[in-house]
Amino acid sequence: MNGASREALAAARERLDALTDSTSVDAAALADELAAVTALLDREVSLRRVLTDPAQAGEAKAGLAQRLLGSQVSGTAADLVAGLVRSRWSQSRDLVDALEELANTADLTAAQKAGALDDVEDELFRFGRIVSSSTELRAALTNRSAPASSKSELLRSLLGGRANAATERLVTRLVTAPRGRSLESGLESLSKLAAERRDRMVAVVTSAVPLSDGQKQRLGDALAKLYGRRMHLNLDVDPAVVGGMRVQVGDEVINGSLADRLEDAGRRLAG
Repeated sequence: MNGASREALAAARERLDALTDSTSVDAAALADELAAVTALLDREVSLRRVLTDPAQAGEAKAGLAQRLLGSQVSGTAADLVAGLVRSRWSQSRDLVDALEELANTADLTAAQKAGALDDVEDELFRFGRIVSSSTELRAALTNRSAPASSKSELLRSLLGGRANAATERLVTRLVTAPRGRSLESGLESLSKLAAERRDRMVAVVTSAVPLSDGQKQRLGDALAKLYGRRMHLNLDVDPAVVGGMRVQVGDEVINGSLADRLEDAGRRLAG
């Protein structure tokens, strides 16, 4: 997003935070409602264009949204959507992207309120690792000809009772409504969004053996000092990392593994 859309999304995030700070708002229920509106506007292109038409007055668009949604979702959800359509958007699709982000954020907020945000972060990471290691599972979850109901049932059998309810909802929405994204990029976006709930960055740490609690603490502290933000560590074990570890933060890789150093030395010798 750029320009007007970035500003509109920032304002919407603030409104969502203010709403979900209230104990009277069911953040998980709000997430479901926002996800339903996301699906509606993703499907109804003409309606989306009307609601983001810069030639139309903001109040008129907000009134239309209230009339359309008033009997379908809660007043809280309808008011939030009305606030979104009052704003200006650089592209009509940006409105749908923003709604989807708010739905996911509401679910993560529900997990945070329940003290389960760390669990959800870890489960999203682990699920991504499971998918990447199973060609069969990935094919089943990304098969465009398979109905959404069969994918939901597969995820229920995999995650139901084993993962936090928020994790199951987030992954199910991603798989059944990918909106042009790959499964991997969608999971990465969810992990980043979860980390942002605590104003933290995500570091994927791969080591040959599991790290001790002391090592995890020292590494987290060092990365937080380096990047100036709290850091959530997603830990993975790969025996191919002969020694040391490999740390990835966003697109940046901090490589300290012995295997990589040996490979570098081999390239220099070959040169």
